[in-house]
Amino acid sequence: MNRQSERIERLITDQDGECCAADIDARIETLERHADLPTDTARDQAALKALSTDTRYTIVRLLADAGRELCVCEITPVVDVSDSAVSHALSDLYDAGLVTRRKDGTWRYYEATNRATALLDALDRTRGGSR
Repeated sequence: MNRQSERIERLITDQDGECCAADIDARIETLERHADLPTDTARDQAALKALSTDTRYTIVRLLADAGRELCVCEITPVVDVSDSAVSHALSDLYDAGLVTRRKDGTWRYYEATNRATALLDALDRTRGGSR
């Protein structure tokens, strides 16, 4: 029995008063059914990573709260970083599927995607307080 199985055996014994190999197998089988993860989690991980910096989080929050497209020139004054940092952050957010972008002549516009809005809503609901 490997170390992990020994730990599960101790847990089951503590919980139920006794344990056998079939109990361990049944517990692991049940847990594996619950761990039915999507096969491609790269986009999920990229989206979560994209929200992990102050600049990118602030930009997504701004776009989501605005509820409309914003020009880069409207975004830059709100975040306290350089123009190039804003551009880089927007590029990362676009790559992660959290913003859309549209070019109109010399202007570039960004808008939060439904996915970004849903992630922010989930964070708001589970925060346990106000923003």
